[in-house]
Amino acid sequence: MYYGPFAGVLLFSLLVAACAPTRWESPAPRNKAPANEPVQRSSRGNPPFYEVFGNRYYVLDSSKGHSERGIASWYGKKFHGKPTSSGEIYDMHAMTAAHKTLPLPTMVRVTNLRNGKRVVVRVNDRGPFVGDRIIDLSFAAAKKLDMIGSGTTMVEVIALTDAGEISAEARPGSAPDTATEQVSGKLYLQVGAFAENENALRLRRRLETSGITKVVIRDEQNGSVSVYRVRIGPLHDIAEYDSVVRRVATLPIEDPHLVVEPEDPAAGPSKAGG
Repeated sequence: MYYGPFAGVLLFSLLVAACAPTRWESPAPRNKAPANEPVQRSSRGNPPFYEVFGNRYYVLDSSKGHSERGIASWYGKKFHGKPTSSGEIYDMHAMTAAHKTLPLPTMVRVTNLRNGKRVVVRVNDRGPFVGDRIIDLSFAAAKKLDMIGSGTTMVEVIALTDAGEISAEARPGSAPDTATEQVSGKLYLQVGAFAENENALRLRRRLETSGITKVVIRDEQNGSVSVYRVRIGPLHDIAEYDSVVRRVATLPIEDPHLVVEPEDPAAGPSKAGG
């Protein structure tokens, strides 16, 4: 992972900005949920947009109503004690996180969809910029979600913007370790969607010729129109998903993205991460 504060002209790459320390602040209390505090936009880490590895990311004007599902990872000792994009010092034992586009800081509730455990963290850093990850959690947050061993897990991220809601979530004992509803599903990489089945078949043949297996076509109804979605999967775990993403990256395919199909096909698929 690569992190660092923003500096200079907005068009500077984050890779350059990462080398320039900015404002220093005390991190959140160790191993505690973030306290109820006024969420004031940081003076650092909130440009209209920034670029990393040739990709441009637009910082959201507001976190209100933001929710998404996708893959979470965590970062620890390598970045402990170093400045984050907001200028604060990263404390691996504090309940914090990194996100590519949410305003800094933003309070979010993160639910591990594999076991139902959840935490409230304060987003004060940018990232992750690896694969299809949507959030990078501190060591303390990852430990509470029971994802240290696996390194990654499927999560739901919901922004908390109401002061009363933040206060209730942050109050000790108010947010249970285990959510009432656990979500499971099968991982797929969607690589195309077509109105014509022949186009979907053509893409499947192309993928299979390239040595990519597990290619399936889903015929879904969008009103009175059929949509033929080409997906690779189901994939055993996130490691296999990442491997497939790397192979697909060598082909001229636009917007491949993670899709989680529920165990019950009748429930319909959901696109994770946006």
